[in-house]
Amino acid sequence: MFAIAIDGPAGAGKSSVAKAAAKALGFTYVDTGALYRTIALYMLETGVDLEDPAAVIAALPGVEVSLEYGPQGQRTLLGGRDVSGEIRTQEVSIATSRWVSHIPEVRAFLVDLQRGLAERADVIMDGRDIGTVILPKAQLKVFLTASPEERARRRTAQLEEAGEPAEFQQVLAEVVQRDRQDEPQLRLTAPDTVTLDTTGLDFSQVVEALVTLARERMGRDEKEG
Repeated sequence: MFAIAIDGPAGAGKSSVAKAAAKALGFTYVDTGALYRTIALYMLETGVDLEDPAAVIAALPGVEVSLEYGPQGQRTLLGGRDVSGEIRTQEVSIATSRWVSHIPEVRAFLVDLQRGLAERADVIMDGRDIGTVILPKAQLKVFLTASPEERARRRTAQLEEAGEPAEFQQVLAEVVQRDRQDEPQLRLTAPDTVTLDTTGLDFSQVVEALVTLARERMGRDEKEG
């Protein structure tokens, strides 16, 4: 099995680029961020105090999260209910980035699920710790990034398309704050990671660059194998 691990700051386009590249390569796209978002949604729905890590950890056994794949791609389920749309709201995004994703026990809770997916198919997986903890032996590791302003512009457009009002300056401030929160983790990239800066590139150019990297690496591995 061939695995591609994609990491990078919030709003760098990891999910959309990974999804398109997976389609071009015939891989399964795994949106690991959806798993963290689903846990955040569960905590919000059940009234768990997100500012209390101990309370979040105590509630984890009640979370039944799973992923399904079909013609339309990945579906995220919470207790058998499709929450693929619900986990994309601003409220869930904030809960995930400020509290849930920073709790080590939450990350450990999801490790086996993520690794199991990579054992069954060729995958592109995006999210934090993918290349260092989840799939340290991934054949290709990419750090996808862009300037804060570029990422804020993309996020603002995404929210507006989803029908949520968004102010660019507020979104930019949230991006900058998220960068500060994530800085320690973002520095922990694997030494064999390839950096791909998408600032100034359109979507198709970024996808093409990632697909080219993957095909080159697959070709090299076949020769070495």
